[in-house]
Amino acid sequence: MAALNSPLRAVDPAISRTSAEPRFTPRQFRDAMGRFATGVVVITADMDGDIHAMTANAFMSGSLEPPLVLVSVARTARMHEKLQETARFGISVLAQDQQHTSNHFAGRPMKDGAPQFEWLSSVPVIAGAVMQLSAELRHAYPCGDHTLFVGEVGDLQLFDERSEPLLFHSGRYGRLTHLE
Repeated sequence: MAALNSPLRAVDPAISRTSAEPRFTPRQFRDAMGRFATGVVVITADMDGDIHAMTANAFMSGSLEPPLVLVSVARTARMHEKLQETARFGISVLAQDQQHTSNHFAGRPMKDGAPQFEWLSSVPVIAGAVMQLSAELRHAYPCGDHTLFVGEVGDLQLFDERSEPLLFHSGRYGRLTHLE
């Protein structure tokens, strides 16, 4: 058994992969992962005055010191290239009344106007979000057909007076319910 403080080692995929193919389809895997309820975020980046944004739910904190966040982006997504090119990005945790914003940046644009942006430390973020942060890109790790982007948080705003966060579960939006 390895010591707890031993450094991580890269695993050779040829060694770690079993010879048998998975007993499930990519769609079944996606559906299974959808059973994990998540919040909904919009990733934003400013490229020479042109704002780019993408809805995501593969987001998490990575470290408290230094403050790091991770976001997983498909290599085929337009945002993937933007995150590699820029040194800074924003994350906005959407409020439960921002389903239209989520849909807009997930490829279903709003007919009655685009969502509004605000600026946080020179990074665009979504107006009305329950939390906004700006981050400096520190690392990018290949992860199958996605890349894990790690950013160091430089600034954040948390809005206690705004509504609860928008949730996503099993392909549908949901609301937070507090248990007693």
